[in-house]
Amino acid sequence: MQSIEKLPNGLDLIQDDDFFKLGQDSILLSDFAKPRKFANVLDLGAGVGTLSFLCWRADLKITGLELQDGAVQIFNKSIEHNKLDNIKAIQGDLKYIRNYFSHGSIDYVVCNPPYFKSGSGKVKALDAHALARMDGEATIEDVAVATSYVLKSGGKCAMVFRPERLITLITALERVRLTPKRLRFVHQTSEKNPSAVLIECRKGGSSDGLIVEPPLIINNADGTFTEEYLKIYNK
Repeated sequence: MQSIEKLPNGLDLIQDDDFFKLGQDSILLSDFAKPRKFANVLDLGAGVGTLSFLCWRADLKITGLELQDGAVQIFNKSIEHNKLDNIKAIQGDLKYIRNYFSHGSIDYVVCNPPYFKSGSGKVKALDAHALARMDGEATIEDVAVATSYVLKSGGKCAMVFRPERLITLITALERVRLTPKRLRFVHQTSEKNPSAVLIECRKGGSSDGLIVEPPLIINNADGTFTEEYLKIYNK
């Protein structure tokens, strides 16, 4: 069944029960990502276009690359619904990124990559939802290689990941000259361990100069949402 979700920036996102839906991580990543004005942006593993629409600005040129044809069809429906001419969806496999993009053609990449290793037991079956969370179709290394290939020298990428696999992610990124420059941990409360980490890298950047930003806290001690979290959601 399909439904329409109103995003914090006012755009409508068409969703489908057969594909991964709008989640907190995508909203937090879109707030964390900072593409420059008039940037050429690529959403890798775009699904139905959630990150593409969350990151949308009138000055940007955004392309979403997604493996599953059904998700791309829904993505295109949202583009038509919102009457946008600076965003497009491409059906394709990021492991063959050279078939769709020229080397160094992108200024900024956003990606919500697979969190869990294939066979980890975290995901039960390789349906559309599983593909969005497990690296059975594309590994973290595949994502890093594709990102590095499309980015210009000095270009940037932003991703959201699980803290327990942060070393795996950073290792894959640094192998292809993507150097972490900003890092922010997300905590459900100030007393709990982080549940997610936001990371921004620069292609060809020096290994010095990493900024670890103050943690993003979701809930106050009384269970209410924090002021910053509500601001991100525009509530």
